[in-house]
Amino acid sequence: MAHAERYAQEMQERLGLGSDSFVLEIASNDGYLLQHFKNAGIKVIGVEPSDNVAAYAKEHHGIESIVEFFGKSLGDALRKKGISADLIACNNVLAHVPDIGDFVSGIGPVLAPDGTLTIEFPHLLQMLTQGQFDTVYHEHYFYLSLLSVERILGAHGLTVYGLEQLNTHGGSLRVFAKHSASEINDHALAETLAKVRRDEANFGLNSLAGYSGFAERPAQCKADLLSFLIDVWRQGKTVCGYGAPAKGNTILNYSGIGPELLPFTTDLSPQKQGKFLPGVNIPVFHPDHIKATRPDYVLILPWNLREEIVQQLSDIRDWGGQFVVAIPKLETF
Repeated sequence: MAHAERYAQEMQERLGLGSDSFVLEIASNDGYLLQHFKNAGIKVIGVEPSDNVAAYAKEHHGIESIVEFFGKSLGDALRKKGISADLIACNNVLAHVPDIGDFVSGIGPVLAPDGTLTIEFPHLLQMLTQGQFDTVYHEHYFYLSLLSVERILGAHGLTVYGLEQLNTHGGSLRVFAKHSASEINDHALAETLAKVRRDEANFGLNSLAGYSGFAERPAQCKADLLSFLIDVWRQGKTVCGYGAPAKGNTILNYSGIGPELLPFTTDLSPQKQGKFLPGVNIPVFHPDHIKATRPDYVLILPWNLREEIVQQLSDIRDWGGQFVVAIPKLETF
């Protein structure tokens, strides 16, 4: 939520958005981001294929949503209706669309001549260097580099003119793009863009060499995590999980970890409580179960949120409890 609010403030300042501006968000969810533009008096509209979430955006935030999957046909249809967005936001959606070419080809028609497109996505370079193999799961069709995003945008008449590096999702990029014929210059963003281009080239993301060693990272993570959990079990100590994210299912299933080594995990989401993690049958409880059982260790499955989770569960220190993360390497603290 704080990330979304900062984004809205920064875009208003950077792009000079005001009451005459129009913001379109693709994959607008429940309006958590667009609400900040709307509250600033800026015209907004969302594209969100889930009708129940779009209904929430309307009811709670007064945000209109088009309940469809975005693509070329919808982009053309919106253009015919007069939609011309000064800002199009695509946060953590580009990796989720099976037909990425059709998706990107719909952006140009609804982007104003001098408009800006921003795309946020987890950075492939971070996935490779940090061993983030648990981000590989069913929702992700693509694992994106700046190199690949520049190519796909360029094929559809869009040019990347700037970049920001973000801490979200274990290390993400925010790409700023425009129509290829448009003249938008931002020297600060351009410097970061040039740096990341060099970083990707130096790592070898434009060749097979950059990917050849990645398979060793999951194997090492699996061995280290299993060794830790077995040692804890042999010592008669206890460990539980925090979180029930998709990435957690990837690492637990790959490592063959079931309730015999991780008796339970917890999650704040009521939709997950009382259920079991698929494949490994580990039960999911409310986080209060941690206080009730007082484990020696808490394994943080959504490691990208470790700082927030450590703050939420700081009282485990009262009984000498410690936190554990498995990625980028096994660490207890």
